[in-house]
Amino acid sequence: MTTISPFGSPLYILAKPAGSKCNLACNYCYYLEKSKLYDGQHAQIMSDETLELFIKQYIEAQTTSSVLFTWHGGETLMRPISFYRRVIELQKTYAAGKAIDNCIQTNGTLLTPEWCQFFKKEGWLVGVSIDGPQEVHDRYRRSRSGRPSFVQVMKGIKLLNQFGVEWNALAVVNDKNVKDPLAFYDFFRSIDCHYIQFTPIVERLETHADGRKLAAVAEAGEGGMMPMSVTPEEWGNFLCEIFDEWVHHDVGNFFIQIFDSTLANWMGVQPGICTLAKQCGHAGAIEWNGDVFSCDHFVFPQYHLGNIHQNTLLELMYSDRQMSFGKAKHDSLPRQCKECPFLFACHGECPKNRFAKTADGEPGLNYLCKGYRRFFAHVTPYMDWMKQELQHKRPPAAIVELLQKEPNHFD
Repeated sequence: MTTISPFGSPLYILAKPAGSKCNLACNYCYYLEKSKLYDGQHAQIMSDETLELFIKQYIEAQTTSSVLFTWHGGETLMRPISFYRRVIELQKTYAAGKAIDNCIQTNGTLLTPEWCQFFKKEGWLVGVSIDGPQEVHDRYRRSRSGRPSFVQVMKGIKLLNQFGVEWNALAVVNDKNVKDPLAFYDFFRSIDCHYIQFTPIVERLETHADGRKLAAVAEAGEGGMMPMSVTPEEWGNFLCEIFDEWVHHDVGNFFIQIFDSTLANWMGVQPGICTLAKQCGHAGAIEWNGDVFSCDHFVFPQYHLGNIHQNTLLELMYSDRQMSFGKAKHDSLPRQCKECPFLFACHGECPKNRFAKTADGEPGLNYLCKGYRRFFAHVTPYMDWMKQELQHKRPPAAIVELLQKEPNHFD
């Protein structure tokens, strides 16, 4: 019998109402090929029965007074508005006094006034996938017929702004936009996007019998790195260049998730991004048919926990398997990581990227380690200063004024 021991932090599930279906076919997408896990099942969209069961179980599994639903894809807007109106109805039915919030991730190309009216009315936060200026965005983010998507995404963003919908950007950092960090960052400032998340491409290739081409962390990755992947050196340079611009001009005005999460770790509090947390395992993914996986980046057969039609989310997410998955992030660190002065800031980053070897040949090192070490070393004096300000209950944004007066203060 499984012992249920709730996590100290809320349980999160990324829900895939349209599975991996998408109107785009981005070259680097890690999720498009997940449809091959369900070959022969053509619909691959969440039924009303599965939706109701998910919402009921998800709310019941929470130990906090508020519940955040995250709708993810694939492309979430390939389900009609009626589907999400049904979501609202079911959430009200099963809320049991808890506050319910929703966020939804979209590529932005299908946004219409009707969608924006719905999001505004219901108070949904919208995440928009956009990879920077048109020439770099359109390099990989294209339709199945090869048509570019930037113009349509910008039309969608304009609509969100027009209707006053709260939105943020999720930007995939690839082998192209990583080479000009300041132009990349300037673009987001130019469109007045104040909340930005960077996600670096780190994918390896591996041939599977069912046609999937991406490797899980325990697989050899015999096909090498996906060509769009960033190198550790590029990632470190990218973060440092943008950080320098941000810390001199934009702290408190533009919010970059990885910088905010780094400061959280400097303060010794839970960061807002799971990749930099000490443990993981509290953020799973549910597919269209109720299948639950350990994480959105671990939707592979070996990380399938079960199905909510047979076991509850509580049982699956607090199972021995999932608890072990979450603990392994810290427990499996190689000696080089455990002795690293920046372990508190990194915690080995995402386990999906731990396929490199240490200087001693020990497996389990994060592929991006070299880049992160450069970044953390670079930001140390700034983070120390902002930490001190926070400890004295002063806003860390004061660092901008300091650097305007003394540009070389931390040199």
